[in-house]
Amino acid sequence: MSTPRHTVTLRFLAEPSDVNFGGKVHGGAVMKWIDQAGFTCAANWSGQYCVTVYVGGIRFYKPISIGDLVEIDAAIIYTGNTSMHISIHVHAGNPRQTEKVKTTHCIMVFAAIDEQGQTVPVPKWNPVTEQEINMEKYAHRLMDLRKDIEDEMKAYL
Repeated sequence: MSTPRHTVTLRFLAEPSDVNFGGKVHGGAVMKWIDQAGFTCAANWSGQYCVTVYVGGIRFYKPISIGDLVEIDAAIIYTGNTSMHISIHVHAGNPRQTEKVKTTHCIMVFAAIDEQGQTVPVPKWNPVTEQEINMEKYAHRLMDLRKDIEDEMKAYL
């Protein structure tokens, strides 16, 4: 069974080079993995090169240990004309066990661009399942919140 174009899962082991001074995986390494999964999902959906426009609400729930199997699930939850909102969930755990725990979540927005760096249209995402419909609603709520945050920040730019 092949994975739908609107989702991507990356799996790998957390390596010693990913460690921070506290002995766990560095948050910056997790953010890099999140960006890679988001890019892969956006490029797969759009068929274009994509750039990160926004990363929001990144929440670290649990640390990741060196040697853990890391699974990063990325899924399209909303598309605009040239942008794609992607939900990212990171799970990790001992590779000898089936149970994985959620370690991180965030929403990313990517834009598809052409060879000249100009944005280009992306295929429309049409949610089907109840979960997909709820995630699209979640994306709309977050867009409204981002507008409020941007308005608040204008005075400080």
